[in-house]
Amino acid sequence: MLSDAEASELLSFLSSGSRADVKGTATEFLLGLSGHRDGCRFLRARPDLVSAVFALTSDPSIAVAKDSYRVVINLSADETLHQVLVSEVRVLPVLLRNLQDPDYALADHVCTVLSNLTRHQKTCRTVFQVLQEELTLAKLVEIFCSNGYNQKNHLHYLGPVLSNLSQLPEVRTVLLDRDRCVIQRLLPFTQYRASVVRRGGVTGTLRNCCFDHSQHDWLLGDGVDILPFLLLPLAGPEELSEEENEGLPVDLQYLPEDKEREEDPDIRKMLLETLMLLTATKAGRKTLKDRNVYAVVRELHRWEKDVHVGAACQKLVEVLIGDEPERGMENLMEVQIPEDVEEKLKEADEKEREELEREEEEKRREEEERREEEEEEEKK
Repeated sequence: MLSDAEASELLSFLSSGSRADVKGTATEFLLGLSGHRDGCRFLRARPDLVSAVFALTSDPSIAVAKDSYRVVINLSADETLHQVLVSEVRVLPVLLRNLQDPDYALADHVCTVLSNLTRHQKTCRTVFQVLQEELTLAKLVEIFCSNGYNQKNHLHYLGPVLSNLSQLPEVRTVLLDRDRCVIQRLLPFTQYRASVVRRGGVTGTLRNCCFDHSQHDWLLGDGVDILPFLLLPLAGPEELSEEENEGLPVDLQYLPEDKEREEDPDIRKMLLETLMLLTATKAGRKTLKDRNVYAVVRELHRWEKDVHVGAACQKLVEVLIGDEPERGMENLMEVQIPEDVEEKLKEADEKEREELEREEEEKRREEEERREEEEEEEKK
């Protein structure tokens, strides 16, 4: 690693007054350094170098500014550097001001840094506090939902930022404020075909919001009507009976033959988990049963190839076709589970996970064998 003298020399190269080629060489060096753990550890002890490279994110040279941002992105991916970035270098006010500027050329880099910084709860809470001071969460949602807000950037990574932020109860309070109409603006993005990152971020946000079971009636009611936005990405082109179609939400009835499901298995799993959360209350289960969610999940289960998504389907189906819990246990989120039962459930989950991994490994082996056989045939 660098000696103190070498680090001081490097710091002088990172000065805004240095020649562009010198700054370019210095930021390239730091980019390589920040790409591995030892380099990050070294930079954690040298916040002066981190401050200097962050200052160069506003350099007139776009190449220098981009490399500087890449260094900060690498550093923000390491949780042990979060306090240096947030408390010592104080990157957040600058990042949020840049994000708000519709002409800012490197806004996507800002989004990536914010996505990294909000992954862990402690720093996530700090980001939210500064966000409320500099921008507000409502404004962040507005930027995310405004098509073409920044003509030079997509801002897709604001999706994961919102998903990460929504792990905080205080963020969910804002998102679920019935007078602000915030959550409703996010719903259409569960089907945003142009970006899996944006779809995944919004789906994660909706799932986190559904942990607040007191809001389920409102979310499922006319005020939000969340159900069609969760179900439509899971629905395929399968032909359902007249009776089944009539029970579905209007947007799910008589879908065309070319209807495609959500392509990303992780997003499909999150959508199913969100529906599962909505079955936590008796009223929620009744709504999902009355609106024939079972028919969509049943067809998804028949079609699904991913074992983890298939398992999530199976759990939801069991709730939808199963008997109601006994009196006093209707709210599944408030049921106190005895320790011995909880231990058995954990063991069952672990056993199921191992079984799924075994099945996945077998499928992988079979696929490899099939490919090898095909290659042998081609050689002949």
